[in-house]
Amino acid sequence: MTRSPSIACRALMVAVTGVALSAAARADDAADIRTRLVQWTRDFNAGHKAAACDLFSKDLISDFRGQGEADYATRCALITRAIDDPNREFRYQLQIKEIIPSGDMAVVRLNWILGVSPPGHKSTETGLDVFRKEKDGVWRIIRYVAYEAP
Repeated sequence: MTRSPSIACRALMVAVTGVALSAAARADDAADIRTRLVQWTRDFNAGHKAAACDLFSKDLISDFRGQGEADYATRCALITRAIDDPNREFRYQLQIKEIIPSGDMAVVRLNWILGVSPPGHKSTETGLDVFRKEKDGVWRIIRYVAYEAP
């Protein structure tokens, strides 16, 4: 006579399967966010203003030390102005330190290395970005705090 697994055993199997699926989903979300950040770097450096602005949610509130809070329109205008500047070239490099996804939200610790020429200045901007997976299924930044590292 074969016995079916107990209720407790079945519950454990469901929980283990759920944890495995959850870990896989978090890994997929982290990969999607990494891809978005890498693509943003390419878009900004190539002068694709609309694509660069699309990394940010319309609900964005950002705070860069010394600049105060800015919303989506303000931040996008700053990106556009930098890309359109005829006298200087701005180029970013990305260093991701950590991506922590949880459901439809994620936190990213990172550094942006900004090169400006002329005059050949380079700075590191350390930041913490909060992403949200929006209704269209795309991860966008809804909050960020950044500062130029000494």
